[in-house]
Amino acid sequence: MSLNAQLEALIYAAETPITLEQIVQLVKETVVAQGASDDAKVKSRVRAALEELVAAYASADHGIEIRQVAGGYRMSTKPEQHELVRSFAKSLKPPVRLSLPALETLAVIAYKQPATVPEINEIRGVDSGGVIATLLDRKLITTAGRKQVIGRPILYKTTKEFLLRFGLKDVSELPSMEEFEKLVAESFQGELIPAEGAERAQTNSTAVVGGSALADEVTESAATDLKSTA
Repeated sequence: MSLNAQLEALIYAAETPITLEQIVQLVKETVVAQGASDDAKVKSRVRAALEELVAAYASADHGIEIRQVAGGYRMSTKPEQHELVRSFAKSLKPPVRLSLPALETLAVIAYKQPATVPEINEIRGVDSGGVIATLLDRKLITTAGRKQVIGRPILYKTTKEFLLRFGLKDVSELPSMEEFEKLVAESFQGELIPAEGAERAQTNSTAVVGGSALADEVTESAATDLKSTA
């Protein structure tokens, strides 16, 4: 595996400047496999690779650069591109945040789709009518016809916007229910979904972990209810 590619990925994903020491610990196995025999040589090899990467991004062909900031390395747009990036940022949609009830409902639909409001209500234990309207307005869900039962209730499913928001190729990339419960138990802290236009590192993380971005945002009780009705 290319050392430069690993360094590039780490610097790009880091929310704050990543130090040489942090990088060395993360890529040590790769560098040793490439022939470095001791810690000093590992650090020297990593430093040299970083210098190569910094020089490569300094080329006029790149709109971003790798800079040493506050004792670490981070990516940023080049000064000559600031006005262009600022114009783009102004064109972004305003931040959109979802309440925990909305996130719970979204999770139910994601795992049970297509699902009707009565089915969602039964799983959550509360009325979800108002939340459904919010999710429709945010274009995270859409209608999927009507269920062929008495009353013919409307069916709901997730949308392309949902996949984009959570960095999924398709719904098959959602974690299994067991993985979902584990993720919830480990990482749920009662936070809301990051707003659109949030820090680049947050967006990158969502894309990397895929379905866990949704799992991280939903209460453990909702996960348990989902499993019991699966």
